[in-house]
Amino acid sequence: MAEYKAPVKDMNFVLEHIADMPGLSQLPGFEDASEDMVSAILEEAGKVANGVLSPLNVVGDQTGVKLVGKDVPTPEGFKEAYQAFSEGGWGSLQFDPEFGGQGLPYSLSIPVMEMWQSANMSWGLCPLLSQGAVEAIDASASAELKQTYLPRMISGEWTGTMNLTEPSAGSDLSVVRSKAVPQGDHYLVSGQKIFITWGEHDMADNIVHLVLARLPDAEPGVRGISLFLVPKFLVNADGSLGERNDCAAVSLEHKLGIHASPTCVMSFGDNGGAVGYLIGEPGKGLACMFKMMNNARLAVGLQGVAISERAYQHALEYAGERTQGKAVGYAEAGPIIRHADIRRMLLTMKALTEAGRAITYDACASLDRAHRLEDKQQARLQSARAALLTPIVKGWCTEFSMEVTSLGVQIHGGMGFIEETGAAQFYRDARILPIYEGTNSIQALDLVGRKTMFDSGEALNALIEEMRQTISATSGSAFAVEGGRLQDAVVALEQSRDQLLASGDNPQFAATVAYNFLMLAGTVVGAWQLLRQALQAETELEAEGADQLFLTSKQMTARFYISQILPRYLGYAVAVSDGAEPVISVSDEQLQAAFC
Repeated sequence: MAEYKAPVKDMNFVLEHIADMPGLSQLPGFEDASEDMVSAILEEAGKVANGVLSPLNVVGDQTGVKLVGKDVPTPEGFKEAYQAFSEGGWGSLQFDPEFGGQGLPYSLSIPVMEMWQSANMSWGLCPLLSQGAVEAIDASASAELKQTYLPRMISGEWTGTMNLTEPSAGSDLSVVRSKAVPQGDHYLVSGQKIFITWGEHDMADNIVHLVLARLPDAEPGVRGISLFLVPKFLVNADGSLGERNDCAAVSLEHKLGIHASPTCVMSFGDNGGAVGYLIGEPGKGLACMFKMMNNARLAVGLQGVAISERAYQHALEYAGERTQGKAVGYAEAGPIIRHADIRRMLLTMKALTEAGRAITYDACASLDRAHRLEDKQQARLQSARAALLTPIVKGWCTEFSMEVTSLGVQIHGGMGFIEETGAAQFYRDARILPIYEGTNSIQALDLVGRKTMFDSGEALNALIEEMRQTISATSGSAFAVEGGRLQDAVVALEQSRDQLLASGDNPQFAATVAYNFLMLAGTVVGAWQLLRQALQAETELEAEGADQLFLTSKQMTARFYISQILPRYLGYAVAVSDGAEPVISVSDEQLQAAFC
């Protein structure tokens, strides 16, 4: 299996020219994010990903995890890799120095996290969830809880989880049944949660569960849900660990992929009640948890980029080594990378991955600006921009990850269907991503509802204006044709937006077209991000000593995407235009008519 190589050059390019890391370093508190610091962090993180995590990927997939009593031993090497991660301070990059963080931009932590997910997605899910839990605690917990838990979670000594879903409640959290009863200065939590990623393991000393539950007098629905911090081990007054809390994994799921990531059924309160501490106000648990959920949605979208990058590297190496037939234009048999359709598939993998990387880094940079800009109006606009891009990052990037990893299998031919080549693992691992942290149907509904119709398209209009500025910049450049094609796609996006805004009295329209609108937006925004990079490459190519190979590659990737992938927008736009009727007019009986 090809070992992972962190694409540090591309990450640096996107951080500088899309996320605008030089500009972020001028914001209060981000002064340490210098060019040298950014490069050093990426280089060192790449060494950990390449040398420590990547070699464990196959081991973890083949070994998996099992429940032994109340414990879940991790595959060989996982615990040692986590200790190296913790000792290196890799989980602390973006967090508050008051609690041991390094205070660097969130968007700088994103390429580092991408490396973990590319190298070993099963392992990488543990710090991913922990960082989201830190965000939620920091945003909503009491000062006492922050002082007790944040330093050890930021250092990596303790990990975190998110406990939302129950056997009777999938995405509908309004029917959560877990209970929390007041008991002095804490609560006794009882109930069962399912699909809890890294809910039990041996890599850290303690696990901090964030659990949604209802107080005895809670009203029904989502307004009656509160959020509780429930540690695996209770914490003594001096910070040492005490007795084990009344919570445990009672079974593990047997999954299609991410075999080394324990997905647990967690039981709370089997012996009287698990000690928990209220986070935020009673009845505001879902609002508190949304901080973690939004973080996780961006992180899962990033996983889509990461697993796509890994699948691309794997397929690229195989295509360069596998000899099969004479390609058109060649007199002798040679590597399959010469064949036109193999090149088409590789370029599709590359272009989608680099487009998704840029959208994700860009969205996270907007969050940094929203938190640090002193101009409140500009901060509000950046917050709205990040909110708009979040469902696109999560939805579009995870949708294309299935396409990219499938193409990776296809490039391997029959050997791709054989586990020993490794291509199948990426395909299997990617399949969870459109489901995690709010299915892509939910992301699509969020995009058309709260992020477009609710604000009358204000945030989307602002993003479209940014795209038009880039299109204007192509006039007189080598990318005038590509600019014109993007212009046509933007017009189609605007027309679909207008249809959405005009459908206010027909909720079925928005619900039915939501997925196609999401895919339309992602496809168009992806083209824009690559065109931005191509124009920047055009400028840099004029400089002495320019990296000709890398910069021309950026240009060719943009041209390929705009020529071969962007036209997909036409189908999505037609599907939006046709509205709800082709979907809702079909009866349940007609769906089953073939079985009569």
